[in-house]
Amino acid sequence: MTDRVPAVLEVHDCSQDRALKQLPRTRAERSLPVRPAKRPLVKNVILARLSLQQLAAIGECLEPVILKERMVLQEPKRPVEHVYFVESGLVSLRVVAAGSMLETAVIGYRGVVGTSFLWGGHLSAHQPVVVFPGSAHRIRIEDLRRIMNVHPEIRDHLFEHVQALTFQCVQTGLCGVRHHREQRLAS
Repeated sequence: MTDRVPAVLEVHDCSQDRALKQLPRTRAERSLPVRPAKRPLVKNVILARLSLQQLAAIGECLEPVILKERMVLQEPKRPVEHVYFVESGLVSLRVVAAGSMLETAVIGYRGVVGTSFLWGGHLSAHQPVVVFPGSAHRIRIEDLRRIMNVHPEIRDHLFEHVQALTFQCVQTGLCGVRHHREQRLAS
């Protein structure tokens, strides 16, 4: 396995960070040659929490995507093909049935779209629609499964997101029943 940073992710040169230069250094540290440290600059919180080795493994399969307003990332009741790690913008998770639509959650740079495969789901239950344009990195489900077999910690990070997303969906449903329209819009 390689520790190189994937080309699709930007690299941030830490040697120019003012905060690092202002830290006091010991006598031993002053005598050592200074080598610029490089780390990936990742905007998605889930990807940013991965180790460099895990990020290198997943980064090989990531594809940058421009999220355009009203872009539908998956159709409900169709096979999920990609997982989207949102970097900027906002995606609305909607349930569409009998001509009605209900927004159950929104996902931004802290989340990921398309995680239903984690619990064995092969079909999308939601219709993720871009409400604010931005960018994301996407990966094919087959590639992500293969990588998670080697790096199970990635699965753990995704499950944490699914747990938070489930809570958001439940809270949104409860608010829809308990609160008036003005209170729901204020959220």
